[in-house]
Amino acid sequence: ALGTVFATFLKEAGHAVHALTRDKYLSALADRKLRVTGIWGGHEAVLDGIHSSIEPLRNISFDLIILTVKSYDTASAIEQVKPLVGEDTLVMVAQNGYGNYETVAAAIGKDHALLARVIFGVMLPAPGRAEVTVIADDVRVGQPEGATDPGRVKMIAAAINAAGIPTSYAENVSAILWDKILYNAALNPLGAVLECTYGQLAENPDTRCLMDLIIDEVFLVAKAHTIPLNWRTADEYKAHFYTRLVPPTATHFPSMYYDVKAGKRLEIDALNGSIVKLAQEKGISVPVNETITALIKAKEALAARKT
Repeated sequence: ALGTVFATFLKEAGHAVHALTRDKYLSALADRKLRVTGIWGGHEAVLDGIHSSIEPLRNISFDLIILTVKSYDTASAIEQVKPLVGEDTLVMVAQNGYGNYETVAAAIGKDHALLARVIFGVMLPAPGRAEVTVIADDVRVGQPEGATDPGRVKMIAAAINAAGIPTSYAENVSAILWDKILYNAALNPLGAVLECTYGQLAENPDTRCLMDLIIDEVFLVAKAHTIPLNWRTADEYKAHFYTRLVPPTATHFPSMYYDVKAGKRLEIDALNGSIVKLAQEKGISVPVNETITALIKAKEALAARKT
């Protein structure tokens, strides 16, 4: 869904854009036309090409590759596009959770890898069709380890912003991504398990208590790994979370809820599952994150059987 939005807006703005997708979608995308509706209005564009293999792309020099696959497909996706990464090509990782940038940087070198925190919501009613439903902040783009010329990163952020997707450069992009990990880890799995909205989770004292504990555990893990966060304490973040972050999206169901309904594989290993893994590396106990990870995996398996 994110890929459809980025491709449509960038092509509409005059850039040359090719897309990679799965074989099963090629017939539905034979006209190469993408359409986006929603809060940013109506947009459509005919891409330069839509492919299921990199073979037609090998002789093209790419400035930017935007990776928008699910986190569990990151490793295979970067291996697929790796031959397209030239000396001056940058790969922008625009995915949920922890570990995607690390996987990409290990595969192609950190000097080719950018991290983007994306926090607008998209529904995908059909292949090549996307509806932007909500935005909480700009897309923030940066190089977490300072391995790329900031000027180039700023140019990319400016180009995406000029195309109509609110985007800005972030020197501290890693901390900004962790803001999103905190937000998603607290809301997404609980909303999926209980089949309720963000607002309902925040209003109920029992689920609010669970979210508080999830957040507390994330802060413990971040401290143990010296991961920079934008909040000094868990309580400081919670105050912001409940008063500023949840209210604008109170009526929304988490994307994980819709993925469960569709019988899709879930990204829990890049969210609460990654907290569990990082905690294990330091011998820290994170029982609430362990429990919610197990519940989501069980729900995922049950939903897959039904479909």
